[in-house]
Amino acid sequence: MIRLFVGLGNPGSEYEDTRHNAGFWWVDQLARQWRATLQPERSYHGLVSRVTPPGASGPVWLLQPMTYMNLSGKSVAALARFFKIAPEEILAIHDELDLLPGDMKLKQGGGNGGHNGLKDMQAQLGSANFWRLRLGIGHPGHKAEVAAYVLRKAPQAERDALQACIDKSLPTAALMLQGQMAQALAQIHAKPQRPKPPRPSPAAAAKPEPEA
Repeated sequence: MIRLFVGLGNPGSEYEDTRHNAGFWWVDQLARQWRATLQPERSYHGLVSRVTPPGASGPVWLLQPMTYMNLSGKSVAALARFFKIAPEEILAIHDELDLLPGDMKLKQGGGNGGHNGLKDMQAQLGSANFWRLRLGIGHPGHKAEVAAYVLRKAPQAERDALQACIDKSLPTAALMLQGQMAQALAQIHAKPQRPKPPRPSPAAAAKPEPEA
């Protein structure tokens, strides 16, 4: 069961529309859906909302760390410790270089893939057992270009693909509140059905084959 939804990103208007802030976009949209308001909380070094959405057995927290990406764990760990939220009850939503725009994956635990926000969360929580929703942003092709790439705005086609992932994954929050992580996984990873080939018309079906 997820009790804390954490969107990773960087504070400030200069970073608002950059690829690295995909996690912020997801949490902003969930907050609007739940009619929640994120407010600054100095104790947790971030913007926080406590809400009890339909289907939840108790309060749930939304969090956007205001510590800059490299110190995300400072914010997450402060809130998690105070409210006794276990790592496996946390979902971190973040940008993912190893997935193309339009792709996403939900997983629990694992490495950090060089993502500084995840790296600090693991260090501060003392565990990598939290859940991650990885929103694909693609890779620039060269490691030396990554830092500049994630801090740039995505072209509109990529932003639209990312938005489609957000729209598809947001409804799974209701499943996560009830601990139905397998169902959430299946829904997020489901591929769109291919259109069926058109059936031949009765006239075409009845047409005799030419003789050899």
